[in-house]
Amino acid sequence: MSKNKKMQISSAEYDLLVNSIGELLVRARKQVAKTINITLLKTYWNIGKRIVEFEQKGGIRAEYGAKLLIKLSKDLRTKYGKGFSRSNLQYMRLLYLKYPKCQTLSDKLTWSHEREK
Repeated sequence: MSKNKKMQISSAEYDLLVNSIGELLVRARKQVAKTINITLLKTYWNIGKRIVEFEQKGGIRAEYGAKLLIKLSKDLRTKYGKGFSRSNLQYMRLLYLKYPKCQTLSDKLTWSHEREK
């Protein structure tokens, strides 16, 4: 083949290349999303665990527990940004209470799935 001749690629071959690259990207994005969900779920479980342990150590009654979540929510949002509303902290607490062993959390269980219950 001379230097002046360009390699001819059919439109169908090119489409196959684009589609195969697209499939790689879709699989990778799904894997990343799954990893993020698992990591967040375990993190939220651990946050819930710390809240429950803090409450139990101090013998906090329900009224004080509600105040704890309000104060904790404010302080965490100030320091780390959104995602720490009182209700989210309550969900994290309940997640730990519902699944006291982190290993029982399924890879198929996501944070949004758990919040919908």
